Amino acid sequence: MKFPSPVSVEWIAELISAKLVGEKGYAAGINEIHKVEEGDLVFVDHPKYYQKCLQSAASYIIINSEVEVPKGKALLIHDEPFEAYQQIVRHFRPFHYATSMRGEPVTTGEGTFIFPNVYIGSHVRIGNDCVIHPNVTILDHCEIGNGVIIQSGTVIGSDAFYYNTKKNRETWYKKMESCGRVVIEDHVEIGAGCTIDRGVSGDTVIGRGTKIDNLVQVGHDTVIGRNCLIAAQVGIAGATTIGNGVILWGQVGVSKTLTIGDNAIVYAQSGVPSSLEGGKTYFGSPVEEASEKMRERVWIKRIPELWKKVTGAHS
Repeated sequence: MKFPSPVSVEWIAELISAKLVGEKGYAAGINEIHKVEEGDLVFVDHPKYYQKCLQSAASYIIINSEVEVPKGKALLIHDEPFEAYQQIVRHFRPFHYATSMRGEPVTTGEGTFIFPNVYIGSHVRIGNDCVIHPNVTILDHCEIGNGVIIQSGTVIGSDAFYYNTKKNRETWYKKMESCGRVVIEDHVEIGAGCTIDRGVSGDTVIGRGTKIDNLVQVGHDTVIGRNCLIAAQVGIAGATTIGNGVILWGQVGVSKTLTIGDNAIVYAQSGVPSSLEGGKTYFGSPVEEASEKMRERVWIKRIPELWKKVTGAHS
């Protein structure tokens, strides 16, 4: 999440009651470790991830230990970095009760038709020549490009399925507030009953020209490239990167934080647990190259026949 304008790190330290050490400056936004850029603020609350965070592009780090400050960075020392992060999110993205079917501000382009019973949150932009069908929900801070079609019952911008886990408290799974967006580029089509989660702090992106069938789940911070085809009942976990021209056929399951290369094809009901090279066709659970998997299936079918031959030879 980018702040409306850069914010003094001294002001942030005061907001969250943290001890500030290191370089003073202005934070551009708040982000997760895998999305940070120079000028961003990030948090870390486990020694296992201290070095990764300290050596990241982040300029400002909320941390629960006094460690050596990397050159050019600042530390905001706080007993509970996660709670401090939540406080910043709530300040810049406060929860608002909706009192109508249309938030403020909402920008809608020329030639766009919005059916009755569509809910649109605040700070939403919708481009030209779009069609938004009945019972669609577009939540706060989302952006829709030109020529986009969204079928009935789809939810754009629902919260991330993302929790901070600690076993030493009554609530093991504490919700991490979502302050990111969903960005849908031009000429995307999204079927009925889909759910596209907003980023935790960054953007979930659906690339130009991509077509999504009914009942598809896209997790937080996932980036889908241009001109992809995603068939019904596909589930994509969070922070996944899918290249251009990728085809995922029905009921494919894609795990989190992986990459699928350009022009890969994954056949129906396959499971993708790790990154895939582009330009190849895959099948199975876990997936393998389809040609290899098909040969394997042929040999599996021959096992009873081969067993008979082996046991018959020794009887």
